[in-house]
Amino acid sequence: MHWPADGVPPNPGAWLMTTARRRAVDRLRRDRTYAARLAILQVEADRAGPAAPAGTGSSGELPDERLQLFFTCAHPALPAEDRVALTLRCLAGLTTQEVARAFLLPPATMAKRILRAKKKIREARIPFRVPGADELPERLPGVLQVIYSVFTEGYAASAGPDLQRPDLAEEAIRLARILRRLLPGEREIAGLLGLMLLVHARHEARIGADGELVLLDDQDRSRWDRTMIEEGQGLVVAALTGGPPGLYGVQAAIAALHDEAADLATTDWPQIVALYDVLLALAPSPVVALNRAVAVAMRDGAEAGLALLDELAGEPRLRGYHPYPTARGDLLHRLGRHRAAADAYRQALGWAGTEPERSHLRRRLETCSGEDDG
Repeated sequence: MHWPADGVPPNPGAWLMTTARRRAVDRLRRDRTYAARLAILQVEADRAGPAAPAGTGSSGELPDERLQLFFTCAHPALPAEDRVALTLRCLAGLTTQEVARAFLLPPATMAKRILRAKKKIREARIPFRVPGADELPERLPGVLQVIYSVFTEGYAASAGPDLQRPDLAEEAIRLARILRRLLPGEREIAGLLGLMLLVHARHEARIGADGELVLLDDQDRSRWDRTMIEEGQGLVVAALTGGPPGLYGVQAAIAALHDEAADLATTDWPQIVALYDVLLALAPSPVVALNRAVAVAMRDGAEAGLALLDELAGEPRLRGYHPYPTARGDLLHRLGRHRAAADAYRQALGWAGTEPERSHLRRRLETCSGEDDG
């Protein structure tokens, strides 16, 4: 802190934000592991052939170095999931375990996928260069997926003592803002930025005074960032206007409905279920089905939601994903089936990665003592 020596700057808030951002970037640049992995990718590029002549890339179109690298790694010669995984691991700074969680895969499987992508770069002599402006739209979906995966790890950390990693979430939002300025006509950028703002607006209320997890229905909604919510709401309109709905636009609309509600009881659950139906049609996934089941439980009752969750019991991608048994435990508890709820919470406790989540599940287990109702 330089203020005691130099005095308070004219705009302390802006000074703090700038300093925090610079420190985050400096830390990333100092990270030797990150630098080593980037160097490995560059070696693969050099083996693939000579670098593109100066001026053939689009660095002028991409004013951020990290975005340049993300677009560079999103080469169409690589399978879509491989290039996203490679970018997250080597350029976004996520661990193999964190990348695996983003794809609902075992870490060993993800490690093989990343190695396969590197081998493909080498053997197929894929040019490692910043793409031209005309190549950006084709590569955009992969870059958006990378940014959203970084945000997700920031909003809900995979492991560690803390529930959240705000530096990652804020970096993802920063990158999405740059993309929004660069490609204002891309509605899915608006959708992603809106989604992240609407979710990040609640982040301070998700943590209690002692660092404990605070569920949505228990959060002090006066602590939500209303300026951020208003910006996100405007972006939802932009994302859903002028064409068919996109993946991020629909998710942003769901987040907006949560943020607009005064409490859990007055949330528009029928509309949220309808949006999850659209989302399932756009991008079927067990996580979307899980979230839809929880929304159905809020609309139609715990029994209806539990029936949908039970249909997902054999889904291999949900094995190790602790929100699934946590949701089952909550619905079983609401139905008075305390012993079954306790079993579900124990399973979730074994899968949960952060200490606040484990503490929350231990508290939930304590509520399951006694005989089942009925």
